[in-house]
Amino acid sequence: MNDHQQWVAFAATSRIIAGEPATVATAVKQWQAQADNQPVLVFNRADGRMVDLDVRGSGSEVAARYGSPPPGPAPAGRRDRGRPKLGVIAREVTLLPRHWDWLAEQHGGASGTLRRLVDAAIKDRKGADQVRRATEAAYRFMSVMAGNLQEFEEASRALFACDRISFEARTASWPDDVRAELGRFVELAFGDGRTQT
Repeated sequence: MNDHQQWVAFAATSRIIAGEPATVATAVKQWQAQADNQPVLVFNRADGRMVDLDVRGSGSEVAARYGSPPPGPAPAGRRDRGRPKLGVIAREVTLLPRHWDWLAEQHGGASGTLRRLVDAAIKDRKGADQVRRATEAAYRFMSVMAGNLQEFEEASRALFACDRISFEARTASWPDDVRAELGRFVELAFGDGRTQT
């Protein structure tokens, strides 16, 4: 999935538009004006959550509401002498005495050792965490868009079991746009890392 924020809008089970928030919001406003304010569901493609879209006002007001502000210039600050600021946050850590003894023997002290251990754990879990987040995002989207469709429960079980064959069989009769959007999430959830556009 893309790094920058992407939304997708659906009317019933048909995809209206996908793109950046300002683009989707203005398109939804225009679409609702032509479709007698038919309900539209908007989802964040990053996490599958529904977006509470506010389309009041003119098209330019809606675009401004959801547009990202341009990045400002970096503040010109003076550089102080001494150690550079690492952005660390001091908090209390509670450990057993044997843990403190072990940390004291490590190169770089307790704080440096703890940072290295946490970084290593993050690196080791990165793939599993991505799969978990993608599975949860797929389920959020699926619950809203397909919760009343045939074989939803079976498809949910297949999703959480990472059973692609069963999942695709259970969702084969679902509307094309719903399946296509769901495919964006499940590619990563099933672990092959490919994404769809």
